[in-house]
Amino acid sequence: MRSHHYWKRIAAFKQELRQAIPHDELKALHVRRGPVHLAYAARQFGIVAVCGYALWHVTNPWLWIPLAVLQGFTFFNMTTLLHEVVHRSVFGTASPRANRALGLAYAITSGISASQFTRWHLDHHDNLGSYEDDPKRHWLSPKRNARWYKLLYCTPVLMPLYFRAAASEAKSYPEALRRTIMRERLATMVIQLSVGGLLAYFGGWGAMARIWAVPYFLVFPVAFTLNRLGQHYNIDPEHPLKWSTVMKPSRIWDFLFVYSNYHAEHHYFPNVPFYNLRKVHMRLQPLYARIGVKRRTYREIVWQWFVLNRAPHTNWDGASAPAGPGSPGEESRRPRVEAEDRSHSIAARVASV
Repeated sequence: MRSHHYWKRIAAFKQELRQAIPHDELKALHVRRGPVHLAYAARQFGIVAVCGYALWHVTNPWLWIPLAVLQGFTFFNMTTLLHEVVHRSVFGTASPRANRALGLAYAITSGISASQFTRWHLDHHDNLGSYEDDPKRHWLSPKRNARWYKLLYCTPVLMPLYFRAAASEAKSYPEALRRTIMRERLATMVIQLSVGGLLAYFGGWGAMARIWAVPYFLVFPVAFTLNRLGQHYNIDPEHPLKWSTVMKPSRIWDFLFVYSNYHAEHHYFPNVPFYNLRKVHMRLQPLYARIGVKRRTYREIVWQWFVLNRAPHTNWDGASAPAGPGSPGEESRRPRVEAEDRSHSIAARVASV
């Protein structure tokens, strides 16, 4: 059983969020419009098709490299569409079969298991702020605050790092769910490798590299790392409303990340569809000003992460950033009692703010 750490800690601040956006407006922002979601999905698959066609024919690196970058970001952003399925933010009415079909399509395109992502992500939402119970923080965040190690996340090494983290977390899942995840992973791997093989067979190794290998293994990790840097690495551990990084609005990043750059807003209101998150951000600006939230840019957080070598899940505006905890590969999860003791300590500090 999880501690539901985040929802317990943020309960005292829910009223502030409700007051920041009028009820009727917030209700309208929660409206799910299936055709809008499907239009974005069509756009993303259209980008894959157009980039794929162009990369098949174009060999000039000044042309195909930018196309491969866009292709890689689009592969990554299939996780954003899958994310909407996880939160049931696609259709206005219950549509389990349609959601399942979309989830599998998005997961296969991005190279992951839909069921694994669903459980992993919902546990992350429930337990944000907890080292023990947030699976992303516990298993995936870098535990060595070294530049060379952080850079590995921008390379194909991300793949074994991610799948090792996912496998470690899956050990706590019910047997039936683990079997489903295994089947989905196998299907994804077979489909992905088949696509790569067919591209190499019919178009040659160059076409396969441009269309599939470079976007997946070289661009995808960079997109993943950038997106993750804008989520929960630069935070104020003392204030639950500041447990996510608030990013400045940018039409470029809105397009490249399909609005997943508004991650703090998503955690405040997880059922608001992604295409409304920019509006949520704009309405929350007075709240951000009142509680002292500084909006960030990707250029700024990349500088702080790699050059200044800040540690994850710490306040980067402080004079120094403490080192992260030990590697979860070297220690098991701490006892739940210890986790609860830490939770009470955090709660006490928050109450004094």
